[in-house]
Amino acid sequence: MTDHWGRDRAEPVAVGPPRRRVSRSDRIREARGRRKRRFVTGFALVLLIVVVVGAVFLGSKLWHTMFSSSNDFSGDGVNDVVIQIHDGDSTTAIGKTLEDHKVVATVKAFVEAAAGNAAISAIQPGFYRVRTEIPASNAVSRLADPHNRVGKLVIPEGRQLDDIQDVKTNAVTDGIFSLISHATCVNLDGDQHCVSVDDLRNAAGAAAPSALSVPDWAINEVSALGNDHRRLEGLIAPGAWNIDPSASPQDILSTLIATSATQYAQGGLLDTAKSMNMSPYQILTVGSLVQRESKPDDFAKVARVIYNRLHENRTLEFDSTVNYPLNRIEVATTDADRAQNTLWNTYVRPGLPATPICSPGQPALAAAE
Repeated sequence: MTDHWGRDRAEPVAVGPPRRRVSRSDRIREARGRRKRRFVTGFALVLLIVVVVGAVFLGSKLWHTMFSSSNDFSGDGVNDVVIQIHDGDSTTAIGKTLEDHKVVATVKAFVEAAAGNAAISAIQPGFYRVRTEIPASNAVSRLADPHNRVGKLVIPEGRQLDDIQDVKTNAVTDGIFSLISHATCVNLDGDQHCVSVDDLRNAAGAAAPSALSVPDWAINEVSALGNDHRRLEGLIAPGAWNIDPSASPQDILSTLIATSATQYAQGGLLDTAKSMNMSPYQILTVGSLVQRESKPDDFAKVARVIYNRLHENRTLEFDSTVNYPLNRIEVATTDADRAQNTLWNTYVRPGLPATPICSPGQPALAAAE
């Protein structure tokens, strides 16, 4: 039986170029080329990684440098400026004040510079001279230096507004106006700045009582003296104060009077006056006479003399009231002095003088109360 299927089957046809025989040397070269290409590719990848990491590192350092410089100033600053630190201010609050006055670039820079600084932790409220646009570490050093604290005012007990002179020794005792003037003196960029005694005296006489924060219980007596600066006598209490050297004379006096009124009220002046059927102003005036006429051991005794004579409607006849408008201290006044008809002379004027004759301390006020 003839196999027609096998005879008629088509032969397979080769597709594509003829297959080339690859020699052993060719295979070795191809393998070597593949390894070289893999090495070049790997090296390029490693190089790319190194470049990227380096760029990130350098960029980070550059960013940090730029960021740090924007967080702190450099150099010696631009201008002197006075800033205030309030009672209870935290380091952050102080930093905010400094930032607001362009002393430091940021609060963060100051807080970091002040970390662990005992002087900053214990800093006293008040006014301090610093410079604008200084490094945070410089700001810390300046605030820690007591020489940069300004506006510190201390008023001893018994001082009056004007300077007084001892007749025997010619020694001059600074009045409250002079003490305020000295406390406002500050050197800014090489120039000395002070609020003058004359400006304070003019403000005391010219400004409206309400603008000077005169308390309600003293308005009538203060208004009665018109533009006499002595109308404010006794309304500024003795003690330690912080005053803004850059403030106007009127604002300085207003702040001192308002704070003193609060201090007097907290000390019980208003309550005592009510219980004694007198005005707080009268008690303050009695306290000033007690302060000027005697030593602390005799305060209570002099207060009793005053109240007894007032009760009897007698003249008080105190030499201190004669000397007050003369701005002097003299133990033995003359007949001519005692005959002068002033608003304070208790030899010719019955009752209390027109105003207190000084700023009495708490012991003298306690005796008056």
